[in-house]
Amino acid sequence: MTKAAVIGLGTMGPGIAQTLARAGMDVTAYDAFPEAREKAPAGFALATTILSNLGVEQRGSGEVTIVDDLAACVDGAALVVETVPEKLEIKAEVFQALDKLVGDDCILASNTSGIPVTKLQQGISNPGRVVGMHWSNPPHVIPMIEVIAGAETATKTVDWMCDTIKGLGLLPVVVKKDVPGFVENRILYALLRECVDLVDQEIIDAEGLDTCVSWGIGYKLSVIGPMALLDVAGLDIYDAVGSYLNKELCNRGDMSPFVTDRIASGKLGIKTGGGVYDYTPEKIKELVGERGRKLVAVRKALES
Repeated sequence: MTKAAVIGLGTMGPGIAQTLARAGMDVTAYDAFPEAREKAPAGFALATTILSNLGVEQRGSGEVTIVDDLAACVDGAALVVETVPEKLEIKAEVFQALDKLVGDDCILASNTSGIPVTKLQQGISNPGRVVGMHWSNPPHVIPMIEVIAGAETATKTVDWMCDTIKGLGLLPVVVKKDVPGFVENRILYALLRECVDLVDQEIIDAEGLDTCVSWGIGYKLSVIGPMALLDVAGLDIYDAVGSYLNKELCNRGDMSPFVTDRIASGKLGIKTGGGVYDYTPEKIKELVGERGRKLVAVRKALES
């Protein structure tokens, strides 16, 4: 594969595009919004810096080219990665358009965070080539990528995607059932639900919660996976504690007012200058740099 296309240049697109280019592919990138196309070069530059800090070698002469037309973006591509906003109707519309524009052998991959791939295959002339390729944010740092087959995805498509990801020097993980949220986000959202509930009940404050998780179980899980941790702790211990603790854990099916009240007041997080915490422009810049450096350092440590 020598050419790939990335559709969507918001949060994830620039990092994905630059990672593919770093592996030697020529990448064309497109976003329907001109302002996203204008901001994308800064994202490419940041991803390039971080990939260099990680020691990821530039293979070949791959580069990213931004275009202002969808058809031009996907022309001749062997792989198209869709990373548009996480709404089914938007993604479905993109896939319907791509189906008419790409060659018969082109793989259509979605970076959806949790929309079942089966839903994106509906109405596609060749649904066997549609597959989930879920990167984690930031995509140029996190090496694990979930590969998800929809109901009609061909086995050879999954195998091709896994081989391609390995060729990038990254880690493919096959999700065997096309469930909403796949695996990573199901675990993440279960964790976040419990975290928000603990803060909501004033059992702990937000800063204390973050310290507890980051330097407690989060620190441990970066080295020992959850299923391996069961063996380290002992299945008998898990059974003894879980038999009473599982009944106490948050199982609400709606969203906590801790979140919805902040949304209603326009506090969405870093992008609005406030969410759980408050942020100045200077603080945001500082946090981005600090977290980037730490993520690079952790990945290097884990790979050593």
